Amino acid sequence: MVENRRAVGCFLMVALTALLTACGGDDKKAQPLMPVSVYSVVARDEPWPVEYQAQAIGSRAVEVRARVQGIIEKRLYEEGDFVKAGQQLFQLERDQYEAMAQQAEARFDSASREWKRIVPLYEKNAVSQKDRDNARAAYESARAELRQAKINLDYCQVVSPVSGYSSKENFTVGNLVSNNSLLTYVNQTDPMHIDFAIAAPDYMRRRQLAREGRLALPPQHRYKARLRLLDGSLHAGDGDITFIDSQVQPTTGVIKARAVFSNADGGIMPGQYVRVRMEGDILKNAVLIPQKCVMLTQQGAQVMALDKDDKAFTVPVSLNVAVGDKYLVESGLVGGERIISEGLVKARPGMTVRVFETPAKAERQSPAGQK
Repeated sequence: MVENRRAVGCFLMVALTALLTACGGDDKKAQPLMPVSVYSVVARDEPWPVEYQAQAIGSRAVEVRARVQGIIEKRLYEEGDFVKAGQQLFQLERDQYEAMAQQAEARFDSASREWKRIVPLYEKNAVSQKDRDNARAAYESARAELRQAKINLDYCQVVSPVSGYSSKENFTVGNLVSNNSLLTYVNQTDPMHIDFAIAAPDYMRRRQLAREGRLALPPQHRYKARLRLLDGSLHAGDGDITFIDSQVQPTTGVIKARAVFSNADGGIMPGQYVRVRMEGDILKNAVLIPQKCVMLTQQGAQVMALDKDDKAFTVPVSLNVAVGDKYLVESGLVGGERIISEGLVKARPGMTVRVFETPAKAERQSPAGQK
């Protein structure tokens, strides 16, 4: 009887152990793999655009000044309006200049008659050469005085030297202005200049990559430009980078540059702040990876890669520069690898993971995050 009880107890113990083992195995099998998203590393030529804070400046900011002294009789434009080249802006009193022109014309007529009288007499040796020279000098002098008097009379009509947007008047009607008095400004806004500054280290880094053959510069260093307004919209049409300074500003450590855009519709106003996008540099056979794929550790930068069985392992990488939202890889990756982009925090070396997303959309984005 006792032996039967012992046999039954042993049987129950064995059955319970088997049951617990089976349950434990089912739990282990049921444990899901950690899902991750991966980025497929590709080595290829990539554009390297860059955006800078900039300010719009009229291509010609012209001072409109009085050329003669006189009282302002009329202002013939509305302040802030668009004016055309040659359009009259102010009318100065003409009376005294009309009188001066008439006097000059009378002196010229007299000198002209005298010159016409002396010439035939000189040919007959009836007057001396000195008389002839004096008559010729008086004639030329009177002609020059008449020309100057007519110019001064024309200066009573103050006109715009360029087409553009007018500014506020500096003198109201009735004021006496002198020669060279500043009356107003006119800003030529088509084309429009966009002034910006390039950080010297960034500029020199690009030149270094170009010397190493890893960066292709545009032909004749002629960059294209796009303009983003403060509301986020893009200005219609491309521009050109027409000027990059050959020296660094000692006080700010930047290099001055300028872009030129057509502005026939007046969409860009002088003085407004914008962002200019400089395009033209091409990274040759570049390996770019998203910044979110990189782990910065005490041992340096690393990424978590996957083998053919989706098992994770770390890869040390050497980074060069940030290109938009990506890093340019100096060494460690050559293309063809798969690296974790989402789920990186929980991934551990040796862990088998489940890939649930492909980064095709991310790969199609430009390196600077252009939309």
